Amino acid sequence: AGETNRIMEVKDIAKFKKGQVLVTTMTDPDWEPIMKIASAIVTDSGGRTCHAAIISRELGIPCVVGTGNGSSTLKSGKKVTVDCAEGDEGYVFEGILPFKINKTDINNMKRPKTKVMMNIGSPDIAFATSFIPNDGVGLAREEFIINNTIKIHPLALLNYEKITDKKVKKQIDEITAGYKDKKQFFIDKLAEGVATIAAAYHPKDVIIRLSDFKSNEYANLIGGTPYEPVEANPMIGWRGASRYYDPKYEPAFALECKALAKVRNEMGLTNLKVMVPFCRTVVEGKKVLEIMAKHGLPQGKNGLEVYVMAEIPTNIILAEEFAKVFDGFSIGSNDLTQLCLGIDRDSGILNIAGAANEKSESVKDLIRYLIAVGKKTKTKVGICGQAPSDFPDFAEFLVELGIDSISLNPDTVIKTTLAITEKENKLSKKK
Repeated sequence: AGETNRIMEVKDIAKFKKGQVLVTTMTDPDWEPIMKIASAIVTDSGGRTCHAAIISRELGIPCVVGTGNGSSTLKSGKKVTVDCAEGDEGYVFEGILPFKINKTDINNMKRPKTKVMMNIGSPDIAFATSFIPNDGVGLAREEFIINNTIKIHPLALLNYEKITDKKVKKQIDEITAGYKDKKQFFIDKLAEGVATIAAAYHPKDVIIRLSDFKSNEYANLIGGTPYEPVEANPMIGWRGASRYYDPKYEPAFALECKALAKVRNEMGLTNLKVMVPFCRTVVEGKKVLEIMAKHGLPQGKNGLEVYVMAEIPTNIILAEEFAKVFDGFSIGSNDLTQLCLGIDRDSGILNIAGAANEKSESVKDLIRYLIAVGKKTKTKVGICGQAPSDFPDFAEFLVELGIDSISLNPDTVIKTTLAITEKENKLSKKK
């Protein structure tokens, strides 16, 4: 609850004050600095798995997306209460309404056999969320750290001496003050953020997903425009694994590898594991592992496990081949759903029509097959997508299949853990 602040362009985010309700059309990583201090968020566009929905849930902020007319109805300065506790639909009420907090005693909670992990993006919440009963972090995101702390495109730091734009150079100088070597700034700051998450959950596993910005999001980083293509559909463009071994981007990926190697080798946080996103082919996966080894992250050394996101149908169709390359799979149900059903996960229209749903039998069949392959090849299979956080019955479906781990948004860990434990008890009684 709070006072609305209607901001339509990211250039105006400096006008936002802590505790206000952000009202806008849609968010992307550039909005995250004010999302962290908002009391709630309301957007015109987007579905359950759009940027605003995912980040707000991770931050524990109420968020209503896909309203269609939120920004035209809610002018700045109105006192409202945003309610996301009524099921699938969110509500925005006029005025500041009283609310009740339900508390759960976690001291006597039984741990289920299925590992219950967490999705974490911001290092700021890592230590606080680590006190929630958990088995580690199934998805740690680099994007939050890069966008909020580093703010600069890695290739701009690598080519600092060649920058001719005085405004960009001044911005970089201000952010990297004290760093003569601009590359080291990227390495140190990424390492600090990742290490904070790994330390908070140590000695439990923390699986860090390698950077997965889309080209338009990379372009929005300071100095990023010259290095990024303009793509009609960045969601299925130059992202994930395809960047890491590309000669145009490999020098930037090398900085990322060095940062993670610093966390593991210098800071001693060997509970940090690595996950490769959007890996389209087995050959591509092998190339990424070669590049990682070249820059200080050899698979297997000092217990380093490397997982692959199972978010493209090919990851599952060729699961037995991918299992020969990677140590495990983590199902990215958000992208898997959009690529299986042929939908744009940010589309409010499709979301309203009910098409964007991980509970589609086609998506569930892919997941069934992957878990079966995992058992056959003795390869770990987990999930870090939105589905089990949103749908307790989907989590129960995964437990029935014998999935190894389920990674959840922090706000759903308690209730979903209870549901998983109950489901396991029912299954054990049937045996």
